Amino acid sequence: MAQHTIEVDEGIALGQFLKYGGVAGTGGHAKVLIDEGEVAVNGDVERRRGRKLRAGDIVAVGGDEFVVAKRGIDGVESGG
Repeated sequence: MAQHTIEVDEGIALGQFLKYGGVAGTGGHAKVLIDEGEVAVNGDVERRRGRKLRAGDIVAVGGDEFVVAKRGIDGVESGG
């Protein structure tokens, strides 16, 4: 399982995160992944596109994990 860190603004919605991180090519693709139960947040299947993500959350899709990191002015700030 590959793990990637994606820097985003705090409180990004799950569907937006999937698009921004390149996991889903479009918002429609993100919706399908979520609706079909293919996405887990912190180990639990998540079916809400609007679920707000915070620094430190781990989003799993198709065998890959994406760690949510808060975008900082000069780089990544630590989550928590």
